[in-house]
Amino acid sequence: MATEHTSALVVRKRLPVGHTVTVAVAPLFVLLLAASSRSPAAAAADSFPVLIEPTLVAGAQEKGAVCLDGTPPAYYFQKGFGTGSQSWIVFLQGGAWCSSNTTETCSQRKMTLYGSSKFMGPRTFDGILSDQQPLNPNFYNWNRAYVSYCDGASFSGDAEGEAEDGTKLYFRGLRIWEAVIAELMEKGMGTAKQALLGGCSAGGLSTLLHCDNFRAKFPREVSVKCLTDAGFFLDTKDLSGERIMESVFSGVVQLQNVSDVLPKDCLSKKDPTECFFPAELIKSISTPTFIVNSEYDSWQIQNVVAPVGSYPGGTWSNCRNNIQNCSSKQIDVLHGFRSKLIHDLKVAEGKRDWGLFIDSCFTHCQTQWNGTWHSPTSPRLGNKTIAEVVGDWYFGRREVKQIDCKYPCNPTCGS
Repeated sequence: MATEHTSALVVRKRLPVGHTVTVAVAPLFVLLLAASSRSPAAAAADSFPVLIEPTLVAGAQEKGAVCLDGTPPAYYFQKGFGTGSQSWIVFLQGGAWCSSNTTETCSQRKMTLYGSSKFMGPRTFDGILSDQQPLNPNFYNWNRAYVSYCDGASFSGDAEGEAEDGTKLYFRGLRIWEAVIAELMEKGMGTAKQALLGGCSAGGLSTLLHCDNFRAKFPREVSVKCLTDAGFFLDTKDLSGERIMESVFSGVVQLQNVSDVLPKDCLSKKDPTECFFPAELIKSISTPTFIVNSEYDSWQIQNVVAPVGSYPGGTWSNCRNNIQNCSSKQIDVLHGFRSKLIHDLKVAEGKRDWGLFIDSCFTHCQTQWNGTWHSPTSPRLGNKTIAEVVGDWYFGRREVKQIDCKYPCNPTCGS
């Protein structure tokens, strides 16, 4: 698993007068080791993964399509072959956000690969991006592009700001999106016969924000679909009654000017912050979309339901880090999170040509890693891995809308 580093997102929680707590929210790209570990079979099949160098987007700076520090954005690319030579996957990286209520993180991010292409090194492709047929049976020979995330607003902003040291910050995610897609179209995606836009976590949110725009880049006869993994963030209260995601998304909307990517029908009725949430976004998306998510998403449990400072002492410390350590009362709280997720997914469940794989595993992001995507130890619903189910959906082999039972019912979960 490629190791990725950046500073934590910091949220100031409101407490009774006389009390202040700084909550360090773990970045979205931090995944459970259990979710990314490889089985012996997977390791054997992928013993010598190819290191892929980043490609800087040509002419990006002239278009103002730049990372937080003004450097050009980048992506990683592997050319397809054989029957996949005219098929494309574009996968958007995740990694938290840079918002007005956590301005220090904007300055910090510009000194990492999440704000500057100067820090982007080579990486390998796993999971849905793997070129090994045993690990990725449906998409292994497609053209695969992994788009680096260096704007801090899910590829959606268009504004400028000032860093703590007085230098300029560029919030140009929307321009980055347009520049990267334009370059990929020139590289051959413009003549694709089929295409899939995907993303994990904050990149999964990006996928929902740009899904219909991606579809519009191609002729109508081209099969174009979207896949969001662990990107279904809920507007829910934490243990102390605070709405963490509402606070974060409000800050992103205010700082980075994301309105151009939000659904116009939503904006006519609701606040832009509300329209940034997946529960609202999916109401407007017409392109067939597949949602992969855990009913007990580990990042959201740790940082939205039970963030540090939302509970007294260490009462939730063990539970929030490992669901197996939760008491029956704590499990009831997590079941409440599950219930809201399932409620918010009703819109997707009712859409023809959409798909769902909603498991009960305590994890976050499952499509990028061999161990959770397709291996002997992968989570299963209906005795099928995520890779098998997504393939069935994309190629129209069967309808797939699967929602798991409550934890701890699924023996294929690693937790």
